[in-house]
Amino acid sequence: MEEKQYLLGMTLAEIKEAVEELGLPKFTASQIADWVYVKRVTDIDEMSNISLKNREILNSRFNIGRVKPIDIQTSTDGTKKMLFGTHHNNKFIEAVTIPENDRLTLCVSSQIGCKMNCVFCLTGRMGFSGNLSTNEILNQVYAVPDAENLSNIVFMGMGEPLDNYDNVMKAIEILTADYALAWSPKRITLSTIGILPKLKRFLEESSCHLAISLHSPLSEQRQLLMPAEKVYPIEQIIDLLHNYDWTHQRRLSFEYIMFAGVNDSPVYARRLVRLLSGLSCRINLIRFHAFPESSLQPSDEETMIKFRDFLTSKGFICTIRASRGEDIFAACGMLSTMKNQKKENGEKR
Repeated sequence: MEEKQYLLGMTLAEIKEAVEELGLPKFTASQIADWVYVKRVTDIDEMSNISLKNREILNSRFNIGRVKPIDIQTSTDGTKKMLFGTHHNNKFIEAVTIPENDRLTLCVSSQIGCKMNCVFCLTGRMGFSGNLSTNEILNQVYAVPDAENLSNIVFMGMGEPLDNYDNVMKAIEILTADYALAWSPKRITLSTIGILPKLKRFLEESSCHLAISLHSPLSEQRQLLMPAEKVYPIEQIIDLLHNYDWTHQRRLSFEYIMFAGVNDSPVYARRLVRLLSGLSCRINLIRFHAFPESSLQPSDEETMIKFRDFLTSKGFICTIRASRGEDIFAACGMLSTMKNQKKENGEKR
């Protein structure tokens, strides 16, 4: 028996093609897209303006493709972390919602684990198990609690988004399409270590905000923290970014995790100013969230404030990002489903 396809994750053009193949009226495609993406139904039988016969035809080939979280943890600060199953056997991902005043931001995962192996990131310690499909990416957007109240999406969860370029860009296309959520691209931020060929494509094919994981202005040190520096040097990334206009609505930011005695002295602040000179950008200083397997330690508050104040004095917009969800391992660099996978494998034995 042929496996059913998921409607969640299909573009309107793909739905039109499927409708034509099934011999349904052409206008059915727009109805289906509206039911799936705007009305957010979870079952084809809820599509009341499509005839019963045509719904039966659709049901024979398709599912909506919405899957609820397996588990939800809530932090003392209101942050929620959701565990989702994937199409890969015994593999899981996590997504995080972060409430702040009148905003609700969703931190989306794009891969199961990650290939980049950054030393400060628990996701990297999982290794890489596969790319998420467009359906699995969008399911996080549609299936989290309070999904209809989301104000922003950040591709800052598990995985390197540009390493799953086609599926991530297709998800963004659907999120911003008139037939779906019709979001402004400015409500979406993509975070990357800077995979140069894909970064260039992203800059030319999207107008979403961009965040670069920097963490050190020195190539040699960044290479120790982030092995991808060997292939995609930060100076080449910066050279590329200078070719684009960041003075209008599109925002460029750099993420800088601060490690005690490693990258938090005034020397690094001065080198950061030199590296980013001439770029209209923001710098987000991030507290390192220590975990037992890491020898790195977080910088103290006073050091971070001095670092911020120096960068601000040089004309940069610089903030210390508030740490959210650390008590449930939902903060920056802490997403990992290794325990869940081990538990699942243990139960199956």
